Amino acid sequence: MLSRLADVLLPAVGRLTVTADAGAAFAPGSIIVANHTSLADPAIVLAALRRLGAEPAVMAAAGLWRVPLLGRALAREGHIPVHRNDRHAARCLDLSAAALGEGRMVLIYGEGRLPLRTDAAEAAPAAFRSGLARLAERTGAPVVPVGQAGARRITSGGTGKQIAGLVTAPLRRPSLYVHVGAPITLTGDRAACTAQAHGAVTAAWRTAAGRLGEPAVPAARRS
Repeated sequence: MLSRLADVLLPAVGRLTVTADAGAAFAPGSIIVANHTSLADPAIVLAALRRLGAEPAVMAAAGLWRVPLLGRALAREGHIPVHRNDRHAARCLDLSAAALGEGRMVLIYGEGRLPLRTDAAEAAPAAFRSGLARLAERTGAPVVPVGQAGARRITSGGTGKQIAGLVTAPLRRPSLYVHVGAPITLTGDRAACTAQAHGAVTAAWRTAAGRLGEPAVPAARRS
């Protein structure tokens, strides 16, 4: 339902273009990893993936399960709550591994959090956490890199700015872009696997940002 809803509603707030590398594919049991820049980008990525025939289980902040209606929908559709810094933190990997074993695709955000920036510009993905590498090591699942750009044109910055961006988006309908790379198999130790995945997502993001005319600003930039 979430993927379908995202695909239906997204045209009201932005103009989405989706492209893929020649070898891009979504095999059952794939890990999909995307860059995370805005509260809006999960809807953008889900809409893009649905257009390509993929409707993954999403690893998302556990607090969303406390939101009325949304929480029930997340639980009903088998999405995966991520509890940070508590005794349930490791359970998300157990649930993700089980989903992959059943042939579901799982969407993970390698950075694990939003960037600490207030501007609406693009910047390269920040360093990835180790969860992606641990999940791939545990399951042997292929990893599909996804780069998205433009989400910060809908929502970015502080609470007031984000609300204003969302309210005005139907009038502005900013351009949004998602690019899907070819699947990769992570090899080496955990650090090497993390770096390999980060490089693949960064390459996909550079394609997306370039198509929007956004400069490829390094991740170190902050404002």
